[in-house]
Amino acid sequence: MRYRHLHTVTLALGIVVLIDVLRVFLPSVITIFGQAATTPAELLGAFALGWFVLALAFPALLRRLGARPVTLVAAVALAGLRLALTAAPGGRAQLWLATAGLVAGLLWLAGTAAGTDRPVPGLALGLALGAVVHAGLGTYDLVWRGGWVGWAGSVVLVGLFLAGTARPTPPGQPGGDARAWLLAGPALLLTGMVALSPALAATGSSYRRGPGDGLARSAAAGDVSALFSYAVAFFLFAALARAPRGYARLLGPLALVLGAVLFAAGEPGWLGPAVLLTAAGVGGCLSLAGAGAAAPIAPAAPPAAPAAAPAPAAPAAPVASATAVSATAVSATAVSATAVSASAGAPGRPGRSPLAVVLGMLLFAVAAVGYYAAYDLGYSNAAVPVVVAGLVAVVALAPAARGGPAAPPRVVARGGTAAPPRVVARGGTAAPPGPASWAWAGGVAAVFGVVTLLTTNLLAAEVAPGRPGSPPADVRVVAYNVRMGFGMDGRFDPDGLARVVAAERPDVVLLSEVDRGWLLNGGHDTLTLLAARLRMPYVFAPAADPVWGDAVLSRFPVESARSERLAALGAPTGAQALGVTLDLGGDAGLAVVATHLQPPPGREPVAQARAVARFALGYADGRPLVVAGDLNTEPGALAYAEFTRAGLVDALAVARPLFTSPADDPHEQIDHVLVSPGVVAGGPVAPRSTASDHLPVAVTLTLPPTAAG
Repeated sequence: MRYRHLHTVTLALGIVVLIDVLRVFLPSVITIFGQAATTPAELLGAFALGWFVLALAFPALLRRLGARPVTLVAAVALAGLRLALTAAPGGRAQLWLATAGLVAGLLWLAGTAAGTDRPVPGLALGLALGAVVHAGLGTYDLVWRGGWVGWAGSVVLVGLFLAGTARPTPPGQPGGDARAWLLAGPALLLTGMVALSPALAATGSSYRRGPGDGLARSAAAGDVSALFSYAVAFFLFAALARAPRGYARLLGPLALVLGAVLFAAGEPGWLGPAVLLTAAGVGGCLSLAGAGAAAPIAPAAPPAAPAAAPAPAAPAAPVASATAVSATAVSATAVSATAVSASAGAPGRPGRSPLAVVLGMLLFAVAAVGYYAAYDLGYSNAAVPVVVAGLVAVVALAPAARGGPAAPPRVVARGGTAAPPRVVARGGTAAPPGPASWAWAGGVAAVFGVVTLLTTNLLAAEVAPGRPGSPPADVRVVAYNVRMGFGMDGRFDPDGLARVVAAERPDVVLLSEVDRGWLLNGGHDTLTLLAARLRMPYVFAPAADPVWGDAVLSRFPVESARSERLAALGAPTGAQALGVTLDLGGDAGLAVVATHLQPPPGREPVAQARAVARFALGYADGRPLVVAGDLNTEPGALAYAEFTRAGLVDALAVARPLFTSPADDPHEQIDHVLVSPGVVAGGPVAPRSTASDHLPVAVTLTLPPTAAG
């Protein structure tokens, strides 16, 4: 039993390591292979999917070489590449190390599937542990951090993983029911995207704190911790408890599909329920899929007496019963022998589980690419999570595959009465299986829930702004397209971004391309990370979806806020205009509008620029006004002219040309700050940095005397 528990823990740790690698591989495809949006989306998708398609050859490799040696080699490679990613300086080295780590991880997973008869506990614990660590680190993972914290945590993680991998695999049915392995990939997608995403939980909590109109404000620590800890606890209890029977089996699949529908609807207020329902649903479906594989095998009965020995006539029924048990034992012994052979690495057929897990991971990749490619290609992606949830529900409710253990063997007692299998606890005392399973699942879920509650406070960045007694003479404004937190070298670096912004000593910061939980980018809450480092509360407005958009951070209190969605007009990624009114003290106020214009293919974003100018002037209602962000238009262009035609003044004009893109070789002026007449601009700069693919622009604004009322 100790070997079985160790194997479960090792599987869980391996899942955490694989998730770490995926959190580097997926964004590296976009930021490094994608060359800052210059590579066609179709080529990006083909590159990402190709490595998962390659994994379809792994089951044949396992049959030829044996599962055990291949799994050991793959585990060592996965661990080494995971450590190398912590040391990688970014760029092509990071991309290829992450790609090699992905291939090694898929091979390790296929090999593990060949010799693991009860995968669900390990899969569930791995998904939950990865999410809790991700949350405890504030979604700024060890693989990106470096320093002694990143290295110490990484070494401990891969060390424990390798130590467990080196131990022999416990005997059992090789691979168990392939349904559970098939769901590994879809479960990874749904938990990373919705159910166990701490960034999504933080975003959902911040919408509840927002001023309405679909806007979000800095979330309170208690709100985030409660939502995410409940999600982790629901997921683990549903996954580890004994699978329900009868109509109760439908509860998990129904919860999963409903949660996916709520998430796909794109309503910010529904994110919290979507997280909880999807968490419970994914866990319930994993439990159903693993129910067949977890069936106990009856112990072998003593061998029957030789045929020549006379047999008493009276105990005929017990002899018949013993014969039946012996037949079951023969079958169990044959299965066990096959499992031992597979775990020992002998060439042979390791079963359908390796192919099932590879197909499941391919489904993960297809669904992830299909969902996020919509923001480049312009189609609706709402059906993707719903379809994946539906497939998971169908697989979970399907009967066990032929040849798999669909139900525990029945031992016939004296008189022909069927007796349930006895689970023998430590010390030899028999215990009923049901309540013990529920108690164990509840205990694990409670422990994880409490740990999550204590570690998730880093996801909240609630900083109370101070209201000045009198209006300040000047206001320093910074506008920055942060590219979801990734620098030109492809590394996620919120510390670098925060240093660049803090060096300008800003009063107000306007951010574009703010990602608050896309799985494609590693599931980070970039906004909360930056707000915590700058010690400035935020207002966030969704653009592409509820977790991707624009934000305003300010050291002044927010008086009001409103957002207006802009017509796409052929641009795949959504756009909006976020208006925020700041209380500067006394009767003074400042209207700030943050936006990120999205040009239609081959054209200027003229219509969006006209809509933003109209919205901004109406929102300001006579107050001093600032409009800033990545406008994707250069001075003198048609879209730029819409702002000047509306009466706005270029606050950066005295420093032109002030190139802002791309950051490593700037030759375009597409990031702007425009102000209303009467606002005087001074000291405009675009400080050089490669913390994003844009340079920030900063300017000091002197408000007109009438602003004080």
